[in-house]
Amino acid sequence: MEAALPLIPLLPLLGSALILLLGRRLPPAAPGLIATATVAASAAVCLALFPLSAGEGIRARLFVWIAAEGFAAPFGLLFDPLSAPMALMVTAVSALIHLYATGYMREDPSRVRFFVLFNLFVFAMLLIVLADNLAILFVGWEGVGFCSYALIGFWYREPKNAAAGQKAFLVTRVGDVFLLIAMLWLASDLGTLGIREINGAAPALPPDTATAIGVLLLLGAAGKSAQLPLMTWLPDAMAGPTPVSALIHAATMVTAGAYLLCRLNPLLLQSPAAAAAVAAIGALTALYAALSALFQREIKRVLAYSTMSQVGYMLLGAGLGAVGAALFHLIVHAFFKALLFMAAGCVIHLFGGENDITRMGGLKKTKRALFWLFVAGVLCLAGAPLTGGFFSKDAILLAALSRGGWFFALLFGLGIATALLTAVYSFRLLYLVFLGERRASPDAHPHSVPRAMTVPLWPLAALGLFGGLMNLPGGGLLDGWLLPLAAPPEPASHAAEWALAAAAALMVLAGWALAQRRYRGAAPAPETGAARAFRSGLFADELYQRALVRPFKAFSRFCRRVVDGRVIDGGLEGGARLLASSGGWLSRLSNGSVSRYRLALGLGLLGMLGWMMVSVLWP
Repeated sequence: MEAALPLIPLLPLLGSALILLLGRRLPPAAPGLIATATVAASAAVCLALFPLSAGEGIRARLFVWIAAEGFAAPFGLLFDPLSAPMALMVTAVSALIHLYATGYMREDPSRVRFFVLFNLFVFAMLLIVLADNLAILFVGWEGVGFCSYALIGFWYREPKNAAAGQKAFLVTRVGDVFLLIAMLWLASDLGTLGIREINGAAPALPPDTATAIGVLLLLGAAGKSAQLPLMTWLPDAMAGPTPVSALIHAATMVTAGAYLLCRLNPLLLQSPAAAAAVAAIGALTALYAALSALFQREIKRVLAYSTMSQVGYMLLGAGLGAVGAALFHLIVHAFFKALLFMAAGCVIHLFGGENDITRMGGLKKTKRALFWLFVAGVLCLAGAPLTGGFFSKDAILLAALSRGGWFFALLFGLGIATALLTAVYSFRLLYLVFLGERRASPDAHPHSVPRAMTVPLWPLAALGLFGGLMNLPGGGLLDGWLLPLAAPPEPASHAAEWALAAAAALMVLAGWALAQRRYRGAAPAPETGAARAFRSGLFADELYQRALVRPFKAFSRFCRRVVDGRVIDGGLEGGARLLASSGGWLSRLSNGSVSRYRLALGLGLLGMLGWMMVSVLWP
């Protein structure tokens, strides 16, 4: 059975290669079916190997990739209690998204290119999840970066789509530089990039080194997971097809940073300052993104900011040391966020390509099944009691509550405030899209929704609603894997647990009441300055344009015009002109006149005699 471990990432890669080589020669539906089948087969292998992940898990060393002067980085895979649930989630959710994509992309002329990249995306994410050393993880890390660039800008003939892909690529590369520095530092100090070896040797690192590496890892994770301050690429990433949005937000790229911090959590916790920074960035991003989501008008941008906020909860858990709680929320979030994105794709089809939720409404009357599926996703996102989001989010908040001290109390307060805002924008989305009167433009031409786009929503709804039961003590499906990791650093009393559950339920009820009062049957509110500010993400893009992009462009223009144009090119051209003019002067001396040659020879001899006399008289 252990020999089957490499099949988990290789099956999606094989599907990508088959589609690339044969896709244009096969029937139109074949690329999607091949992509879905290979990812589903990878999920089946994960499920079959899942019992072997207990304890130390299993490892597969395929070959030595890098070996130089005592340093080695084998191409190895690790299937343990942390990577196994993550790999199973990635493959299972990706298989459902692939099935959805077969319907969504059935008329697209570039569907072969789409499914090649889609499967490659899953392969790269599985390398991140299963890598047993940071060198292999970094290959997957860059792989998801390339695939996100190609898929976000998939419809590249629209300039805004191409620009969104470029923006995602460039912003995430900033974080990648910090991760690469951390890797080189670890290899230099510890002599290894093995993940287990790094975690085992972490206590030997000097405190200052551990803090610096922890901050570098945080910046690397912030780039991939769209956390402050490297979060501006994610809202624009909605330019890609809806299956891409679902895959990026639910199962692959955005969760990679949170998983990295969970994977290296023993190293991170060697520095209380670095761990506190991770928790603080997570809590602040969660609140910032929830406020921004509350004022968005495009349905997918609401969900994009929602993902940013929920990943903030995951970083909060990782910074508190509650690795299991963070990973549990990551897994459950993948279920209901994939559901919401794919349901949003169906909604956009039904409104003829319309994205603005203020121009929707009334969909419940004609699409009741889709309405109830969306309700399931909204309840999970809001953290309604007994849903998956309720259990996973509360585990993170409980970890903050149990720590004590003003700093952790502040983080807990930010988490609770975010929970209230999440409930408000979740129910706002429900009311504006499905309830009230239809506000769509008469010119909108609804598209039919293929069955392949609705079938995957049902299992995702079930997993989102009942996923919290997987990690309950004494019988949950994942009991024995995530539960030991999910214990908060300080044990909390049962009274605190019940009080937190009551507070979380109260936040959901309060959010629902506020949304119902404001949005049920009401016309969209007129624009305000606060709404415009939060819809733009507090003008983060404009701030970066003024603080970084414009000065960089000005410096580039200076280098091009002055340094390159005048100094370098001017120097070279001036030197060339000098040589040309001196050559012209010398050419006039070599004109074939014997008298001039005789004069020059005489002057030369006189000069030599003069130099010799001077040398004799003044030795």
